[in-house]
Amino acid sequence: MLNFVDSFLDRITMYRIVLYSLIFLLLVSLGLSQFGLLPFTPGALLFSTGMLLIYCWLANALFAKIFRVDANAESIYITALILALIIQPPDLGAFTASLPFLIWAAIWAMASKFIFNIGNKHLFNPAAFAVVMTALTINQVATWWVGGPILLYLTVPISFLIIRKVRRFDMAFAFLGSAFLTMVLLALGHGNIQNTLIQTVCYTPLVFFAGIMLTEPLTQPSDRGSRIIYGFLIGWLFVPKTHFGSFYFTPEMALLIGNLYAYFVSPKGRHVFKLISKKIVGEGVYDFEFETPKKLNFLPGQYMEWTLGLKRGDDRGNRRYFTLASSPTEEKPLLGIKFYSDPSRFKQEMMDMPIGKEITGGQLAGDFVLPTNPEKKLVFAAGGIGITPFRSMLKYLIDKNEKREITVLYSNRAYEEIVYADVLQEAYDKLGINTLFTLTDQKKIPPDWQGHKGYFGGKDIAQAVPDYKERTFYISGSHNMVSGFKEALINLGVSRNKIKTDFFPGLV
Repeated sequence: MLNFVDSFLDRITMYRIVLYSLIFLLLVSLGLSQFGLLPFTPGALLFSTGMLLIYCWLANALFAKIFRVDANAESIYITALILALIIQPPDLGAFTASLPFLIWAAIWAMASKFIFNIGNKHLFNPAAFAVVMTALTINQVATWWVGGPILLYLTVPISFLIIRKVRRFDMAFAFLGSAFLTMVLLALGHGNIQNTLIQTVCYTPLVFFAGIMLTEPLTQPSDRGSRIIYGFLIGWLFVPKTHFGSFYFTPEMALLIGNLYAYFVSPKGRHVFKLISKKIVGEGVYDFEFETPKKLNFLPGQYMEWTLGLKRGDDRGNRRYFTLASSPTEEKPLLGIKFYSDPSRFKQEMMDMPIGKEITGGQLAGDFVLPTNPEKKLVFAAGGIGITPFRSMLKYLIDKNEKREITVLYSNRAYEEIVYADVLQEAYDKLGINTLFTLTDQKKIPPDWQGHKGYFGGKDIAQAVPDYKERTFYISGSHNMVSGFKEALINLGVSRNKIKTDFFPGLV
């Protein structure tokens, strides 16, 4: 079942699954309101949603023009729809009176992206920032009506899918665990703990918050340890009874405080990259080399979110996550991108990029990096374009002349798809790092091929790396490749804590 879910999630970007989920929740809410199951009419919900969409779009367009940056349509719609789900639609006859609240919320939400940022990095979740500022300036508050019990049956599976997509269960569990623990401690001696937990799950936006708000990528920490602290902090502050003196926290206040923590522990800013060269390096694989006004500081193996201003988008959006194939020791950032048949508009635009064209990169993140202990024995297992983080790591070790005990297992469908063979050979010549190649498409194996044939199974791994139980395995590739290799290692008795898999959200 999970394989089917993952296969579905792999075909859609994180932003699109959030957008479609919000649309679905609103459509269901329209139906429920028609039957009197929600405390507003369908017309009221349509009015508030329509106004938020219009004024978020207008405010975003205005700010984008003033600050001369590309507007992101997905981000506008997601923010507007979140606001529609947490701001109570107006009563019949109060549409005109509610309009200033909706306009003001839309303006504050868009302003958070352009004005309230530092070094071109988002500081606050836009929807949470908007409802806090409307409460402070015009004393209008969000009710978080989406947190009612009638929608819980939908928010649970939707939140699971989103968290599964972005692989943030550690952060979500930290948030939920902290919230439940805080509730239990506050309820001790003051009421029924079971009833308190049930009331919080069913009558607060806890589940919606965990899946939709907490996982917003631009305002969460970039490393796993900080994300766990982030989730724990927000979970503690989220609980309705958490307070300092007479000041009680709301969900949106809890999130903004978490956002501040995330800012201080995360890499700062966004970068503008200008394309200086583009070349094909393998079947369907292109290298894109860029220059940037300021040096990019990162760890070998990390990824970034890349944004293109598309004139005409598609349902896969205008953002992608790509691992940096270059090493921090190299002057020019490098991306290695695989292009398949029927590419998205984003990838089509990338393929057609002229020299001198600019692309924006931000949200530097990723824990798939070299261990700090150089004595650790490693295996790099790459499938196809999954070689890019290893190209970054190996080039870094070559340039630093740092010898480590590493074996590379590199799998491709056909010989023509092998890339970065020059770096792999240099790693062997200078550092003694050996690469074992395999080709999996039997029909495309050259007659003189001397490498392995077929997928690396448990026996192949044990033969190639006799001391495999002493090694830490890094696996990067397609979902099926990573899952299959990981399963083979577990069947060999390799401890799960010695298996690291590469992951970045979104569709590549």
